[in-house]
Amino acid sequence: MKSAGIIGAGFGGLSAAIHLRLKGFDVDVFEANATVGGRANVIAREGFTFDTGPSLVNYPWVFEELFAAAGRKLSDYVTLLPVDPTVQFRWRDQTRFRLSSDVKMLLAECERLEPGSGPAVMSFLRDAGAKYDVSFAKLVTRNEDNPLKWIGKLTPGEMLRSGVWHSLDSELARFFKNRYIREALGSYGMYLGGSPYELPGLFSILSYGEMAMGLWLPKGGVYGLVQGIERLARELGVRIHTSTPVTDMILKGRRVTGLQLASGSAIPFDVVVSNSDRDIVAETPKPPRMTPGVITFYWGVRGSEHSIGHHTIFLPDDNRGTFAQLCKLGVIPDDLPFYVSIPSATDPNLAPAGSSAVFVLVPTPVLSQLPDLDWDAAVLQVRRKVFERLAHHKVGLGPNDILFEEVWTPLEWQRRFALHDGSAFGAAHTLFQMGPFRTRNVSRRYDGLYYVGAGTTPGTGMPMVVLGGKMTAERIASHVH
Repeated sequence: MKSAGIIGAGFGGLSAAIHLRLKGFDVDVFEANATVGGRANVIAREGFTFDTGPSLVNYPWVFEELFAAAGRKLSDYVTLLPVDPTVQFRWRDQTRFRLSSDVKMLLAECERLEPGSGPAVMSFLRDAGAKYDVSFAKLVTRNEDNPLKWIGKLTPGEMLRSGVWHSLDSELARFFKNRYIREALGSYGMYLGGSPYELPGLFSILSYGEMAMGLWLPKGGVYGLVQGIERLARELGVRIHTSTPVTDMILKGRRVTGLQLASGSAIPFDVVVSNSDRDIVAETPKPPRMTPGVITFYWGVRGSEHSIGHHTIFLPDDNRGTFAQLCKLGVIPDDLPFYVSIPSATDPNLAPAGSSAVFVLVPTPVLSQLPDLDWDAAVLQVRRKVFERLAHHKVGLGPNDILFEEVWTPLEWQRRFALHDGSAFGAAHTLFQMGPFRTRNVSRRYDGLYYVGAGTTPGTGMPMVVLGGKMTAERIASHVH
């Protein structure tokens, strides 16, 4: 039996472990932290439970396929609770816009902001749906290192309709004249590491995917999904070692032959998979463009009735200027975009009775763009701006309502999870950091070394890194006989 050692037990590492085990490998996973999950971790304090990173699950079919590969059902391990409306957007002028998996609600919302937009909404859904289907059938899940062969899988018509030839905002403008609808659907670009005025129009599939397949909260929070996947891996015979840092890879010439642990143990492996963003970035001669950092607030809040739902995104007045500050100028935007998630609105067990678990995420530039920033002072300023915005919208949530608070800056994110440059979501999804242009999941430097996670193919986000685990296992199986 061939052996595989995996560095890191994030979603990508766990997915790779499961797929390698199903291919007959003997698998050990080494996680430096006390718990698995990587960025998708958990804070449990004073009766409150917070997901540290991802706050909702999209593309549930990806996780269903992971369990189905092992002959199991996701529903036997994880209970998914629907969240609908999926997201609400708010602007300072009190404009609101809600996305929903309910087409009637979605049509009504678009009609309210842009009268007569019903046919355009349906056209957008058909167009983005076709892009989505083609992307996952022909591009996203393929190990292909040759750009021409990768894109060559598309027919000329599919290539023309892909939207990669113009920006996401331009693609949205084909269907919507209304500024607010375009800004809402374009806001997903922030988590891809770019501006909707620069990122390829192909990424209209992101908002489509959430509307078509819904957003979900696993019972117990997103960490409930992490625990379900961990349980599956252990049942299949994967050995997971927590609180076990890897200090180095063992080399014989240009071949990786094992892992050196902080305990002093040296363990031989036939192949090694790294789920570390730092290792992936070290593979490239020039560091890739990264997605933003984040300041995250975890608040235990008095009261359970607030005027916002589970997931609300607060957008700025000057959308283009804000993206320029964040993505080009490398400064924390003057008019903060941020989102607020209240998971206890969907799963009351995440907070004590009469209280709420509140998660706030504010994007920032990466650490190298802010070398001299006083992060303590920045947190105070950002916190003040968030509360000012919440007060402006009469949300009913102020500083005096906070019973418990924990705050993580990009420095803390980097320290806890070895994130390159404090980037929260991994390498950005610019046109030339997609598919075969992205850092490969097999090392160019060393034989026997592979990668998985947000920095490699197919990309960032829980569904992508889970799919990436399968792709990495397929790549390994094609090399190791």
